Amino acid sequence: LQAISGKTSKDFSVIMVTSLRVIVGIIGNAICVLLYAAPILTFKRVIKEATVGEFSCIPYILSFFSALTWTWYSLPIVSTGWENLSVASISSIGILFEFSFISIYIWFAPGGKKKFVTLMVSVVLAIFGVTVFFSTFRIHNHHTRKLFVGSMGIVTSMSMYSSPLVAVKQVIRTKSVEFMPFYLSLFSFLTSAIWMVYGILARDPYLTSPNCVGCFTGLLQLVVYCIYSRCKENEPSKSLKDVEQAKDMQFVTSCEDANGHKP
Repeated sequence: LQAISGKTSKDFSVIMVTSLRVIVGIIGNAICVLLYAAPILTFKRVIKEATVGEFSCIPYILSFFSALTWTWYSLPIVSTGWENLSVASISSIGILFEFSFISIYIWFAPGGKKKFVTLMVSVVLAIFGVTVFFSTFRIHNHHTRKLFVGSMGIVTSMSMYSSPLVAVKQVIRTKSVEFMPFYLSLFSFLTSAIWMVYGILARDPYLTSPNCVGCFTGLLQLVVYCIYSRCKENEPSKSLKDVEQAKDMQFVTSCEDANGHKP
C-alpha cells in the first residue's frame, strides 16, 4: 500500500508540474507576442516615409537567428516529444515577425544597406542550415543532439542580451530615462522571468540559463530607471535616431530564449 501510495503521489506531482509548465508557457507566449509586435509602429513609419533612415537591422537579424534555433530545438527531433510545444509556437511566431521586419527593411533600404542585410541573412540561414544538417545526420545520440542545438540556442540568446546594455549606457551618460521606457523594461524582465521559471519546471538548463541572464539585464534596467527617473528632467536629446534605435534594440531582445530572450 505504501508503494502504491508513493507512486500515486509521484504521478500527481508530475502531472501538477506539467500542468503548471503549460500555464507558464501560455503566459510567456502572450507576453512575447506583444513584445514581438512592438516594432510594428517603427516599421509602419519606415513604410510611410519610404526610408529606413539610420535604423540598424542587426538586432532583427539576431532575433531571427535565435527564433530559428529555438524552433528547431523545440521540435521532437531534438527535444523529447512535444515537451517544448510552447517554445515551438512562440519561436515560430517570432520567425514570421522578424522575417517580415527584415523584408520591409531590405525593401526600403538603400543599395549598400540592402546588400549588407541580404548578406547577413544569407550567413544566418547558412549557419542554421549547417546546424540542422549536422544535428540530424551527423549526431545520432539524442542527448548529444540536444546538447549541441541547445548550446547554439544559448549563444544566439546571449548575443542579444547585450542590446539592452546600450540603453542603460545611454541613460547613465545622459541621466535621462527617455532612452529606456519603463514598461518596455518591465515586460522584458517579466518575459525573461517567466521563461526562466518554465525552464526550471522543465529541468532544462538550455532554456533556464539564458533567461537568468535576461532577468539580470531586465532587473538592471529597472534599477537604473528608478535611480535616474528621480533626477531633474533633462533637455531632450539631440539625437532622436539614437533614442529610436535604442528602443528598437530593446524590443527585439526580450524574447529570444525561449528563445533568448527565447527561451
